[in-house]
Amino acid sequence: MTSFAKSRRDIMKLTALGALTAGLVSRTEKVAAMQSGANPKTIIAQLKAIPRNSEALLLPADYGGVDRPPAPAKTDMLSRSWHQSRMKSLFEKTAELGVSAVLLRGPSNVTYFTGYSFSNTERPQAVFMNESDEAPWYFHPMVDHSLVRDGWFGGDRIYFDYPHAEGGFPNKGKVVTSPGIDLMEYMLEGIKEKGVKGTKIGIDGELYASELAKFKKILPDVEIVDISDAVLALRMVKTPEELALWSRAYTYHDRAQAFARDYLLTFGTDITDLELKFATELWLRDTLYSELDLAGGLPNHGVGSIGEVEVRSGPVNGYPHPNQPYYSQVLRDAPLQVVTYVMVGLCGGENYRMYQVANKAGRFDPHGTKLWEVSRHCCDIQREMQKAGAVCGDIAYAVHKYQVDNGMKDYIFTRASHGQTTEGHMPPFIALGDRTVLPKNSVMSVEPGLYDAVRKVGYNWSDSIVTGEASGYGMSRTPYSKDWLFVKL
Repeated sequence: MTSFAKSRRDIMKLTALGALTAGLVSRTEKVAAMQSGANPKTIIAQLKAIPRNSEALLLPADYGGVDRPPAPAKTDMLSRSWHQSRMKSLFEKTAELGVSAVLLRGPSNVTYFTGYSFSNTERPQAVFMNESDEAPWYFHPMVDHSLVRDGWFGGDRIYFDYPHAEGGFPNKGKVVTSPGIDLMEYMLEGIKEKGVKGTKIGIDGELYASELAKFKKILPDVEIVDISDAVLALRMVKTPEELALWSRAYTYHDRAQAFARDYLLTFGTDITDLELKFATELWLRDTLYSELDLAGGLPNHGVGSIGEVEVRSGPVNGYPHPNQPYYSQVLRDAPLQVVTYVMVGLCGGENYRMYQVANKAGRFDPHGTKLWEVSRHCCDIQREMQKAGAVCGDIAYAVHKYQVDNGMKDYIFTRASHGQTTEGHMPPFIALGDRTVLPKNSVMSVEPGLYDAVRKVGYNWSDSIVTGEASGYGMSRTPYSKDWLFVKL
């Protein structure tokens, strides 16, 4: 370690988060100025005092043009007119099936087509709309009354809570207790009262036989049509507005990855992966939410914007889906993974980077380095092949063939990628069993992980790779390079 690096590290132990363990100390005037008068003893102030060197090493911003990310959006959310246009597209896509009314029950589908975002619990919710309606009709519990009424609203049927007692509405002064009613029948009675235009209702998924029987009982003249394929096709191809928000989300991804790297290089093996996670996540959320228009806490502002971080150091990286807690000292001669998950206005995804930490002598594990290099190159293979018209299974074949040809067969446990959407995973998949033809502007993760549970090393990456014309392109500007990720602590 150079004398400069050592002195910087010693200083930071007194001026950043590490000082919390030794007692808070006075901040410098520079740190106070950065906080615009905020108390320099707060944790956020200390986090912002850490030297910011890695952001300058991010890949250059190259927005616009063919097979490159669009410029980041200046907006925080998708507009109501956008949601209205997607609902219109759904009716256009299902017209050939004779559908002129839709019932959406999947929470992410409800949000995508209407803009109504809610916490998905045991309480059932749904949205119904005739093509000729000006706005959707909602079925929801009383707990979300304000959120529904503040959005694109065309009527509703409310139950108090789950389970719902017949006539029990304490909010109206009606306090009764009885066995809970059948809420699906209660919803269908509301739809019948509202009125169904046409003879078919399109539903975003198959129904159980018992559910079909309830439809027959209450809406006997209505045919149920599964429109889940149409819903998926629309959600798979991202619109320009979505991609612009996706691009904005990745500006926070990259800044958070840079912060994590600076924190790691500052404190090295003095910290745990848990500390690195929470320091980065606190910095990320504070930065993200301070730059969004949250309207002072009003509903339906900042919806779908989240910033989460996971860090795992050492042996836990040898397992694809660990079930053990991530709690280890940052270790030398071991892998370390930094995961950021950021969305702005329901658009965005995941970003993983794999560090290789040198041993005390400054050398890197040859076996771990080999796994790192092969998995790293697989990211290039997917990105280069992910163009419009490519078949998912063919890309998966190329990735796995490269892994096997390079002696990695014992370390392959997972497919290469999944589709990205608000709920995380969605079809299609870069997997040997998926023959989906990729449409332009579909978005995939990139996760060609390799894992050795015996030697306790493993490496997995991720990004958002957008299907382009001649190749795919990544949204992240965080380097995949050894210069960024091979570190000596």
